[in-house]
Amino acid sequence: MRLAVAQIITGADPAANLEVIREYATRAKAAGAELVVFPEAAMRAFGNSLADIAEPLDGPWANAVRAIAGDLDIAVVAGMFTPGDDGRVRNTLLVTGPGIDTSYDKIHLFDAFGFAESDSVDAGTSPVTFELNGTVIGLATCYDVRFPALFAANARAGAQVNIVCASWGAGEGKAEQWDLLVRARAVDSTTFVVACGQGNPASIGLPDAGTAPTGIGHSAVVSPLGTALVTLGAEPELAVVDIDPAVITDVRAKLPVLANARSL
Repeated sequence: MRLAVAQIITGADPAANLEVIREYATRAKAAGAELVVFPEAAMRAFGNSLADIAEPLDGPWANAVRAIAGDLDIAVVAGMFTPGDDGRVRNTLLVTGPGIDTSYDKIHLFDAFGFAESDSVDAGTSPVTFELNGTVIGLATCYDVRFPALFAANARAGAQVNIVCASWGAGEGKAEQWDLLVRARAVDSTTFVVACGQGNPASIGLPDAGTAPTGIGHSAVVSPLGTALVTLGAEPELAVVDIDPAVITDVRAKLPVLANARSL
C-alpha cells in the first residue's frame, strides 16, 4: 500500500483549508498514493471558535472533501468538527473515497496541560475501523495515542494499520512524548501506525494561540516493531511511503502480544 501523510498547517477559514486539502491530495495522487491522511482540525485550527463552523457529515464542507476524493480516486482521512450535544461539537475524522464513507469521533478528550477540550467538545464512544483495498485500518485522534487499549481494540477488530490524526500541543518534552507514544502504540498493537500531525505554526512565522494545541509537526509512519519508516520535521510537508500490511501476520507470530494479553 502506498500512502501519503499530509502535514499541513490550517487556519481559521474552512474554505481556505479545503483548498490546502485539495492541493495536497492532488500531489499525493500524482505520487501514486491510495490514501492520503490529513491531521486533526483540518477543517479549522484550534485556537478558533468551533461551534459556528461545525456541520453534519452530509454538510457542504464534508461533501467538498468527498468531491476531492472522488475526483482524484483516492481515499482521504481528514479532521473536522460535527455538531454535538449542549452546544458542543464532536472532534471527527471523516474517511471518504472510492467505496468508503465512514467517520470516527475522538473518544479521549484533551483535558491536560492547561487545555480543556471537554469544555467545547463531546466525546465519542466507539472505535472505528474501515477497509481499503483489503487492508483494515483503525482510527484515533491525538490524545487517544496515550491510551493503548484503543489501538489494541482496533487490532482485535482486524486493523493492520492504525491512523492517528493530531494537532499536538507544544511544550517541554512534548515532541519526545509524541515520538515515544507513536512508536509504543505500533509495538503494543503490532500494527503500522500512521501519525499525521499539524505542522508547527511557528515554522512559517505564525503566532502561537495560547494553550491551544496547534501542532508541532513530527508526523511519522512506524512499523509494527517500532521502526520509523518516515519522520517529518516541523514545517508543512507531504511524505509518501510504501507499507506492506501482509507482514503483520509474521510480526504477530513472532510477537503475539495481542494473543498473550490477559484481563487484569
